[in-house]
Amino acid sequence: MIHILSSGDSILNQYISELRDVEIQKDSLRFRYNLERLGGIFAYEISRKLAFETKEVTTPLGIANVPMLTEYPVLATILRAGLPFHQGFLNFFDKSENAFISAFRRHHKDGTFSISIEYSSVTEIDSKVVILCDTMLASGSSMVLAYKELITHGKPLHTHLVAVVANVEGIEYVKKNISRDDVTVWVGVIDDEMTAQSYIVPGLGDAGDLAYGKKP
Repeated sequence: MIHILSSGDSILNQYISELRDVEIQKDSLRFRYNLERLGGIFAYEISRKLAFETKEVTTPLGIANVPMLTEYPVLATILRAGLPFHQGFLNFFDKSENAFISAFRRHHKDGTFSISIEYSSVTEIDSKVVILCDTMLASGSSMVLAYKELITHGKPLHTHLVAVVANVEGIEYVKKNISRDDVTVWVGVIDDEMTAQSYIVPGLGDAGDLAYGKKP
């Protein structure tokens, strides 16, 4: 199942427009903050799919019956561009444990590139809900590799794959390589084009560079 949050009018579209804007992008603090705010929006939407149970809460005047999460999801992200997006999820799921995966893109002389997983730090995920987020889903390779790395550490109850900006090819690649009933994909917006270097068009550029500075 794929959820596209930009399909309806909401403040999410405003934040994505600011991420894309070449003038606003000059302010890296605002770029990171917009990713963080988007993480919060996705966290709220995904929370509606999680399990809740009613618990009693004592107020100064009595007892309130309140639906509360039965268990917090594990929050995972792909370094480095996913970090501010991940923080938005953590602001909402503040009791969650976390996982981090480093995916490295190696460029070759013929203009092609390959992606490999260099490092992962994964908490207990067996029978838990996992949210794996990254800012961009271009070719889909990083997301698929990160997901496959995650499940070497355990078998989640359900996994939510999340990206702010996705590409049609990337979505198809994920569907082809992760065809499972226990995986749901969430995206902010889907763009149609992609360059030979796997940059989404119109996209927003290199999210990692915009958030933290250009790589050498």
